[in-house]
This record gives sequence, C-alpha cells and structure tokens, in this order.
Amino acid sequence: MALRVAIQMDPIEGIDIAADSTFVLALEAQARGHALFHYHPRSLVLAQSRVRARARPLTVRRETGNHFTLGAPQVLDLAKVDVVLMRQDPPFDMAYITATHILEHVQPGTLVVNDPVSVRNAPEKLFVTHFDDVMPPTLITSDRDEILAFREEHRDIIVKPLYGNGGAGVFHITPDDENLAALLEMFTNLYREPIVVQRYIPKVRVGDKRIILIEGEPAGAILRVPKAGEARSNLHVGGTAQATTLDAREREICATIGPRLRELGLVFAGIDVIGGFLTEINVTSPTGLQEVNRFDGVKLEARIWDAIDKRLAVRKEA
Repeated sequence: MALRVAIQMDPIEGIDIAADSTFVLALEAQARGHALFHYHPRSLVLAQSRVRARARPLTVRRETGNHFTLGAPQVLDLAKVDVVLMRQDPPFDMAYITATHILEHVQPGTLVVNDPVSVRNAPEKLFVTHFDDVMPPTLITSDRDEILAFREEHRDIIVKPLYGNGGAGVFHITPDDENLAALLEMFTNLYREPIVVQRYIPKVRVGDKRIILIEGEPAGAILRVPKAGEARSNLHVGGTAQATTLDAREREICATIGPRLRELGLVFAGIDVIGGFLTEINVTSPTGLQEVNRFDGVKLEARIWDAIDKRLAVRKEA
C-alpha cells in the first residue's frame, strides 16, 4: 500500500549520502512507492489542535552532488499523512522537546516514528539509568562534592554534558589529571543541567559498539574504534568503523531493554555498549544503518519499514 510519508529533518542538502540513515530510509520508502515530503522542524505549525508544516515533495537518489529533488512548497496537514519520520539531529534542547509536544497532536491517526512522547521521555543519558544492572557506575548531578567523592572512589572517570551529542564535551579525567575543578567550573558556566560522571571503561580503546535495535530486537552492530590519543569513538571525530558481532553479554543487554523499547514505540534505536556496559540509548534520530549494511550485507532500512507496516496494520485492525 502506497503511503504518504513526511520526513521531519534538517536541510537535506548537507547530508552525507554514504552515511546518513535518514537517506536510506527515504530511499527504501520511495522504492516501496510511498510519496515523500520533507520539512524542517521550524516549519511546524500548531493551531486549534491541528498540526501542519510547510513541506516540499521529495525525491531521492544515490547520486553524489545530485541526491535529491524538492518540489514546490505546500502546506501539509500532518493528520492526513500516514507516517511522520522524526529525524532531525540533536541537540536534545527545548526546540527538540517542543517538536515532540507538537507531534503528539497528530497521534494516533498518524504514526510518528519514533513515538514523540517516548522520545521526549527517553533522553539518551537519562533513559539508560532505568537499567542499572547493565550500566557502569554513573553519577548525574551538579553537586561538586558528590563529583569529587565519585572520583575519589573510581579514580579514572568520564565527564560529559547530560544533553550533549556526537561526543561533544566528553572528557576523560585520569587519576593524576589536575583539570577536574576547572572543567566543573566551565560546565557550570555552559550548562544549567546536571552533568554525567561515569567510571572510565578501559575497553573503550578496543572500541565502542553501536548496536541497532528494531522493535527491540538486535539487528546488527558496528565497532567504533577511537583514533590514537582520543577518548571518543564517534565516527565524526575520527573513530573508525569495523565489522563486529554480538557476544552473550551484549545479547543479554538487548534482551533486558528491548521489550521496553518496543512497548514505548521506539521502533528504531541505537545503543552504545563498551566492555559489556550499556552507556547510552539513542532514540533521537539514531544512526549506523549504512555502516551495518556494508559490513553485514543487509538492508536494515527495509526491516524498519517492515516494522512500520506492521504497526500500521495493527492500527487498522484495532
């Protein structure tokens, strides 16, 4: 069945078509005969409980430098589309949160992926705290004395902003590092929110495993290996992707959190596991589809659209 699909995302002009997960989701939707529309979150309008967006018909193709065509702008009533893909990049700030509130108004008639209520209630570094048995020792606070006591106990720590993304603001504080006090002063000036302090996991040097879950089931993974002299393994700061498989501990972590993801309507999630510890659950525009596809010879975007089709079918039967 052909669907009308609205994609809420950042400007499509600047995406990397060799890595962008939204791009392959759009390609797959188009291959299935779905009509695509693109709009920026700033184009959302809420009036009298109706949500509309100034959107443009979208066609995509895997041609570097010529990967999309946008039609003439039109006012799109989001209650009259079948699916909204909420795919704008973080940061998870008040603009992001406001977009989730607005998109609530199109449910349940329109399927929003991921569910905006759950996206709002599951920020990456807070949602993970509901699964203590699979996390490394973690502290979330603004209290300087608590942070110093945590460091005294664990010695080797990671300090990062609660709502940061892409590895920005992540610091490795070694036992002999004298910069913690200055770092806390800087964080206090930059952020009103608490910060995250975690025990450093030395196995991050081997790699940070990004595991893709579709409807709560592990669908594939990549190992992101940090470059020499870097504590962060994010690909855009120089980490390299390698093929990998899941071990028993990682499957146990997926089994622990998977049912909750499915229950919350978090169709597509990406979790980060280091040395057998879950560090983040990414539900705001997760990435990694194309990397897994290349290493494993799969097409994860097709599995995501199969999952969306099943959710739509269940709604029709209800």
